[in-house]
Amino acid sequence: MKLTKLILLFILITQAVFSQKATINEFSSIDKKALQLPDSLTKSTEQIASYITSNFKTDKEKSRAIFIWVVSNIQYDIDNMFAINFYEKKEEKIAKPLRTRKGICENYASLFTDICIKSGIKSFVIEGYTKQNGFTGYIPHAWSAALIDSSWFLFDPTWGSGYVNGGKFFKKINNDYYKTSPTTLIKSHIPFDYLWQFLNYPVTNQEFYEGKTQQNKTKPFFNFNDTIKSYEKLNHIDQLISSAYRVEKNGVKNSLVFDRLQHLKLEIEHDKQTKAVNLYNSAVVDYNDGINALNDFINYRNKQFTPKKTDTEIQSMLDVPENKLKEAKNKLGQISNPDANITNMTFQLTKSINDASKQIKEQQDWLQLYFSKSKSGRKSMFYKVTWFGIPIN
Repeated sequence: MKLTKLILLFILITQAVFSQKATINEFSSIDKKALQLPDSLTKSTEQIASYITSNFKTDKEKSRAIFIWVVSNIQYDIDNMFAINFYEKKEEKIAKPLRTRKGICENYASLFTDICIKSGIKSFVIEGYTKQNGFTGYIPHAWSAALIDSSWFLFDPTWGSGYVNGGKFFKKINNDYYKTSPTTLIKSHIPFDYLWQFLNYPVTNQEFYEGKTQQNKTKPFFNFNDTIKSYEKLNHIDQLISSAYRVEKNGVKNSLVFDRLQHLKLEIEHDKQTKAVNLYNSAVVDYNDGINALNDFINYRNKQFTPKKTDTEIQSMLDVPENKLKEAKNKLGQISNPDANITNMTFQLTKSINDASKQIKEQQDWLQLYFSKSKSGRKSMFYKVTWFGIPIN
């Protein structure tokens, strides 16, 4: 009986060893080729992506090659681990780890995602917070999502690169954070915006705290695939608005969520004002172009339409300023919720447009009458006649 148990135990151990080797060997050839990427080709994500697409065929192979290169070559920047700035320019988030070979979560995620995108893989950076050993983190975190074979998977190259212990970073590749299913990663990672959970029954912040991360099908069904497609079609401001709505709806459980929501609202307001200023400035350009074109027509009329143009060409000279003023007024109409300064400037510009439009209307009426005349009648329209029949200009 004891012998049987020993044999059985040996078989189980052997199976476990072979199973572990199979897992390791699954990526060995990909990892080896990925890590052969010359340093001279790692100055930009374009160079890295070019190597990836030249050496790997499928999105699964590419994503693995990108993951293993990032986690192997970037060291966690202990000195700046609390200096997370989600609002730093994306280009700098990517350039820094390539330049210094160090980074924090947002650098790892931004680098991984950018290489994915340039390798033909749809990918997003996700922002949220985490939980380890039952303890919810007090600093935000960033990781990535990528679409592989029509399914969304999650990647955390930061946690996949090693771990921090006693204020030091220890490099240790952890494949648990490569191509992780959404139902698995939600146990330790929750996005601020539940869209990026990639779950049909999103987990609330309260449930995440309580460890209730299993799919609860009594909740309303959430079609995240269709929502992502709709989200991608929105302009930047509307994307921010939709994200802020979902962040707030999922419960403002802690200061991290609160800060993220406040930043979203500030960014929405900033972008709205920026859009208002840009629309106003563009309207000013259209107005000035319209006034210049109107002056060109008036000067041409003062020269009694010389040198000669066709009626169509003459009409076009007046249509141009009219259309320019219409474009200017249309742009001003697109400005919503402007601040007091933009409101005042918009009012003044609208008044100027209306005044100029009246002048154009007078010129259009005159021109239509001009076109209705005979050759001699047209010529007479360039003169005003006194009671004594003496023409004056």
